[in-house]
Amino acid sequence: MPASVLAPYVASLAAYDVTTPEPGIHRGLPSPTLTFVLPVDEPLEVSWAGEPGSRTSGWSSVSGLHDRPAHIHHGRRQAGVQLALTPLGARALLGVPLGEVARALTGLDELGSDLPLVLRRLPEQVNGLADARDRVRLVERSLVEALVATEAPAPRAEVGHALARLTRGIAVHDVAEETGCSRRHLTTMFRAECGVTPKTFQRIARFATSRQRWADRLAAGDGSLADLAAGCGYADQSHLTREWNALAGCTPTTWAREEFPFVQDAVVDQLGT
Repeated sequence: MPASVLAPYVASLAAYDVTTPEPGIHRGLPSPTLTFVLPVDEPLEVSWAGEPGSRTSGWSSVSGLHDRPAHIHHGRRQAGVQLALTPLGARALLGVPLGEVARALTGLDELGSDLPLVLRRLPEQVNGLADARDRVRLVERSLVEALVATEAPAPRAEVGHALARLTRGIAVHDVAEETGCSRRHLTTMFRAECGVTPKTFQRIARFATSRQRWADRLAAGDGSLADLAAGCGYADQSHLTREWNALAGCTPTTWAREEFPFVQDAVVDQLGT
């Protein structure tokens, strides 16, 4: 795990290095966090599924919340450092609200002037290091420096409360009552901060939970989709499959066939392991 001072801002920080038999496409799936990637050796090429005109290439990739899959176009080898930043981390480290990069495929050089200089230097510096652990340590140090340099205000308390409760599956109208807001007012504040509605965020968070639990089950030799659906709060297996098709562009079994080796083998180094 990253340094304790980064805990509220960084959900994960790891180096990855994976080799595949042939070049191909990896699905970048929706997540309740901001995805921040620093590739090495080759720039990262990414597009929205079904939109070839959206394809971008660069030495950094920043993507906020999205409710559709991205396509990562890769050669035989993929390597670099990948981070997941919380909504609080987007402001505290990058100097922008999460909503500013929602449904976007952008790079560090396209963010505003509030982005700390120490982060602007990262793509070149990460590529100058051969060892995965050194890359992770460099990124961690840079994030701590960025945290000191950036003075972005925290999200409104109501939004922070809503994020925590929605992630736990609490109904949107109940969350609105807890914050003392109307559902409409909460939705307006939430969308301004995160770029999606509370309901969409909840769908993304539930999907991300199901994806992680599905990977864990497959690793343990348990392929029961019915149990997965029940454990993640879906009405039934059909509901789970519909949501996967909508958010991932495929069924859980298709994802497992395509991506499970990547899930198992991609992360090669992470602080604390």
